[in-house]
Amino acid sequence: MKNRCPWAEAETQHVYHDTEWGVPSHDDRHLFEMLLLEGAQAGLSWAVILKKRESYRAAFDGFNARKIARYDAKKIRRLLKDPGIVRNRLKVRAAILNARAFLAAQEEFGSFDRYIWQFTGGRPIQHDLGPHNRIPARTAESDAMSRDLKKRGFKFVGSTICYAFMQATGMVNDHLVTCPRHAACAKLD
Repeated sequence: MKNRCPWAEAETQHVYHDTEWGVPSHDDRHLFEMLLLEGAQAGLSWAVILKKRESYRAAFDGFNARKIARYDAKKIRRLLKDPGIVRNRLKVRAAILNARAFLAAQEEFGSFDRYIWQFTGGRPIQHDLGPHNRIPARTAESDAMSRDLKKRGFKFVGSTICYAFMQATGMVNDHLVTCPRHAACAKLD
């Protein structure tokens, strides 16, 4: 693809950029997956997490929140020995706490989708960023999302992580206008 967003120049990121990043997601399982992966990415590069994504799916039961919410000390010990994931005790514990908070939000709002999309008014935010614009690391919307998620017991959901989650799940379209995916994702509004 010509004129792909510069962050996705590495071949390992092409498919993710070209098919998933910026596409509005309303699937609760996918939204949960991306929330956990973005939290796992804290302090690391997204390329590292993308390489480990399939291992995460296997280790975390296909991102089944009901199963993850019931993980016990034995399962945590197994996860901390798994070289296919980021073996950080705080991040593994956060995945379990986030599964519980995710299920509570689903119950309260009827779906996680209904809860999380309220931060953008239910529609993707369309940015028209050129090659010389700086993509924001956080916004008022990601600040509000972060505050509310933390209040509900979620972990590893700072504003920067929330903004990356918003980009990944198409809540915001931050493809550069020179990237063919910008127009394609804008049509998915």
